[in-house]
Amino acid sequence: MSATPSSKLPPFDPRDPLGLDDLLTDEDRAVRDTVRQWTADRVLPHIAQWYEDGELPGIRELARELGAIGALGMSLTGYGCAGASAVQYGLACLELEAADSGIRSLVSVQGSLAMYAIWRFGSEEHKRQWLPRMAAGEVIGCFGLTEPDHGSDPAGMRTYAKRDGSDWVLNGRKMWITNGSVAGVAVVWAQTDDGIRGFVVPTDTPGFTAPEITHKWSLRASVTSELVLDDVRLPAAAVLPEAKGLRGPLGCLSHARYGIVWGSMGAARTCFETALDYARTREQFGRPIGGFQLTQAKLADMAVELHKGILLAHHLGMRMDAGRLRPEQISFGKLNNVREAIEICRTARTILGANGISLEYPVMRHATNLESVLTYEGTVEMHQLVLGKALTGGLDAFR
Repeated sequence: MSATPSSKLPPFDPRDPLGLDDLLTDEDRAVRDTVRQWTADRVLPHIAQWYEDGELPGIRELARELGAIGALGMSLTGYGCAGASAVQYGLACLELEAADSGIRSLVSVQGSLAMYAIWRFGSEEHKRQWLPRMAAGEVIGCFGLTEPDHGSDPAGMRTYAKRDGSDWVLNGRKMWITNGSVAGVAVVWAQTDDGIRGFVVPTDTPGFTAPEITHKWSLRASVTSELVLDDVRLPAAAVLPEAKGLRGPLGCLSHARYGIVWGSMGAARTCFETALDYARTREQFGRPIGGFQLTQAKLADMAVELHKGILLAHHLGMRMDAGRLRPEQISFGKLNNVREAIEICRTARTILGANGISLEYPVMRHATNLESVLTYEGTVEMHQLVLGKALTGGLDAFR
């Protein structure tokens, strides 16, 4: 087969060197462009200040706007949800995290954790009561799994739900809970006499409090809270009937981790494009630094890892849409893409020099945010062990 004449080839796009945009449908692009425009209008003009102040003002209004564009629970079907494809949800996560990881976290926890738990494991009453309002952004949700002493080992959780007649009484604490102090409903996981169960907890229930966690140096434009459950009494109907054991919360985490595979590439893309623009205009020794070999080597390496990561995310999205995506494959994507995203951000910082640490540029903000993304929903070590177990035919190195 002869090569295509160069005169007929499309021009080289430094921001899409592999031509990955060709993989997307018109509907995919419409979803991406809608989310990208929303972040340009509502997030990017303010995010540096929000980050510096350590707050996310107007979060409830932002949630309603995200609901209006169909970004909340967007890959779920029915109950007011958009029913988008996995690839489209991934593209939305990429655009949201290209603005800030905290914004993507708001959407991921709402849709992939709280809403997904109710949609997948809840009763019909749960779904009708909560999902339409959550999809519209009228109610914010949170997901209570991690505890102060139990993160990577959720089976050791100490939060306990005890039967009292037909009711349940919950006691315990959850830690590092995104959206906690602004949530109207919490999905809380607890030990019971019959194993781990999930509970739908309205946050105005007596005994439920959610003090906000401050003094963070990462995900500063995000609401992070502790959940305190002190004799929280719930009716029998509060239990998620289809979730028994760790299968429930881990299934939710797989759905959320998939969004991180895409989202982390959004943060990396912003840092790469910032460094690329800077290298073309910043002059040293009488010419733009982009003309020096070492800078070009950095840019080339960043572009290779960024677009390999996006291609991996798209591949996993296609597998999810086909019903063929395994949890080990999600671990593969989360491990690779977050790790590479951090390296891209760090390399971009070196190209910007001292300007790289300034909030006038987005690079250091993304780099510090990704330190949290690297840890939550499965640390590097946990995903390495998930893959190691699969690669060795089931040899379990967790214990």
